[in-house]
Amino acid sequence: MSQKSILIIPEVLSNFDNLPDSAYIRLPVMVGLFGVSAASIWRGVKNNSIPKPVKISERTTAWNVGTVRKTLAEKMRGLHE
Repeated sequence: MSQKSILIIPEVLSNFDNLPDSAYIRLPVMVGLFGVSAASIWRGVKNNSIPKPVKISERTTAWNVGTVRKTLAEKMRGLHE
């Protein structure tokens, strides 16, 4: 018997295109969007290949959707050049 892998996409990730540019997303969504680990997200922030997050509260950090969309679009353009 073989098992099929089932990919479960978080609702916020599947609805990313419907979010307004003024919305904010957390680290798990960033991981899903960029297809890398949390450590790689933070490494990208450090080397400026991923936008810096905003501190929403003492223990909450999030990224602006509009800024993330711009970064993803730039990365896609770079792949097609």
